[in-house]
Amino acid sequence: MKHLNIYHKIAALLSIIVLSFQSHAQQDPQFTQYMYNMSVINPAYAIADEGILNLGGLYRTQWVGLEGAPKTGTFFAHTPINDKIEMGISFTNDNIGDVVNENNVFADFAYVLPVGIESKISLGLKAGFTFFDTTFDGFVLQSGNTTTDVAFNENVSKAFPNLGIGAFFFTDTYYLGLSAPNMLTTKHIETENGVRATGVQSVHYFLTGGYVFDIDQNLKFKPAFMARGVSGAPPALDITANVLINEKLEAGLGYRLGDAISGLVNFRISPDLRIGYAYDFTTSNLGDFNSGSHEIFILFDVDLFGLKGGYDRSPRFF
Repeated sequence: MKHLNIYHKIAALLSIIVLSFQSHAQQDPQFTQYMYNMSVINPAYAIADEGILNLGGLYRTQWVGLEGAPKTGTFFAHTPINDKIEMGISFTNDNIGDVVNENNVFADFAYVLPVGIESKISLGLKAGFTFFDTTFDGFVLQSGNTTTDVAFNENVSKAFPNLGIGAFFFTDTYYLGLSAPNMLTTKHIETENGVRATGVQSVHYFLTGGYVFDIDQNLKFKPAFMARGVSGAPPALDITANVLINEKLEAGLGYRLGDAISGLVNFRISPDLRIGYAYDFTTSNLGDFNSGSHEIFILFDVDLFGLKGGYDRSPRFF
């Protein structure tokens, strides 16, 4: 009976997702610490620091306590090839209740051009595949009745090619990015027996920006934002305000419009290693059914040739 109730809850959540599919829109995974996960959403993101391999990973468990809630993991690696070209890879796994599983695997290419004494602009291209899988085995929607909703009759396993584009303007203290990481729309679940159950991966647009204000030698203020848009869904806006102390400890607050209030903290353990954590308190009606969302990340910069001078190296602010 316990397993049956779990299936009911996950099926209800999936039904909501299918209804959202009918509006021809699907929100991509969301991140609270987007400023440290930038290459996943923008292929033009660049560090422009030759000899450095930038590695990172993020894991998010959303709406803890709600059966079938999403869990998202990302990984990225990128490095400058020369003073103009930067290349990398990115991977994202999005899992809903161990029933819907989506993997995105991309190669990234960015071309960096100077546009001033201290500013640069990067143009990027992302190319790869989306692997979409569903496992509906064991679903029973009514006790004692083996009949299931036709939308969940068959498992789905498909692969889709995809492309993404982006632009990233940056200096050592601020940045502004615009991107569409998945340009090709794809259908995931087809109509069956006259019941419309089509899942469409629509194009998502991201506008990001951030600035580093020097309060004094040991204190910096770092506001940032991320706006997201997709056809058929309301726009989303994240606003974050962090302070950086002694270029090691960073902490702040975030607000996702109409959805959540967040607390963020990260620590620079060494010149090459930074770890961070964020907690989202849900402010929407869904907050009655979960205890919030948790997110952790790790960033690691590998000095490929040992030329950057350890602690003397300038820190990355985003």
